[in-house]
Amino acid sequence: MSVSTTNPWMVNPAAISSTVADAVASLPAISLAELNDAAALQVRVDRKYILTVPQLETLVGEQLHRLASLEIDGARSFAYESVYFDSPELRSYHDAAHRRRKRFKVRTRTYLDDQTTVLEIKTRDGRGSTIKERHAHSFDHRDEIDCRAGSFVDASIGVPGFAARLLPVLTTEYRRTTLVDLDDIARVTIDDGLRCVDWSGGSFTLDDRVIVETKSSRSPSTTDRLLWAAGIRPSKISKFGTGLAALHPELPSNKWHQTLRRHFTTP
Repeated sequence: MSVSTTNPWMVNPAAISSTVADAVASLPAISLAELNDAAALQVRVDRKYILTVPQLETLVGEQLHRLASLEIDGARSFAYESVYFDSPELRSYHDAAHRRRKRFKVRTRTYLDDQTTVLEIKTRDGRGSTIKERHAHSFDHRDEIDCRAGSFVDASIGVPGFAARLLPVLTTEYRRTTLVDLDDIARVTIDDGLRCVDWSGGSFTLDDRVIVETKSSRSPSTTDRLLWAAGIRPSKISKFGTGLAALHPELPSNKWHQTLRRHFTTP
């Protein structure tokens, strides 16, 4: 991991992105409509892993006969940007770090290739259920919560007036490749070149790892079982929580301690 205190927006290190592209180049293509038909997975279990590039190449190589790669307009990887908002006292962060049963997360997600932005609010209720709500948002104002967006946020989290206190605290950018296992009815996303920049301009790039997430029904997918057989277990990682904790060691971070120690340790 490389760390700097400047903010030259270095989008997705070319070397790792190229290696990921090479790893999936031989897979058959699948369209977005076909992927949704084959593996919509409205009810699913998500598991996240942090892999080295050689581990990723081995994982894909062992499943060439099972996997297809999402392709849109000839492209197989897509640039994402997320801007996370929190209150000055970082309520959302602390609620997540302390595993509070009722918590929420507010962000804009931008698909940079077509410059489309949505506002997303994730809430978790006292029973542990997570609800995601989305609202159209301006691409040019993706780092702001205007009055209209604020009303949507307040209604979603049930705290009137809270949106007016929200500030952009972390921006993340990465490239995402999506694979589908048609035999298992499971999805695999690969995020590479993750870069995080906080409100003060501090930044880091996870430039030698990829974040792999499996999305399957309640049973572990073949990808999960292959990773477990190789001694690779799921990691507790949140781009928002882990990113802020890596940049600000003074914040409570027990929830992500092992992930931070193994993969985000500053030289």
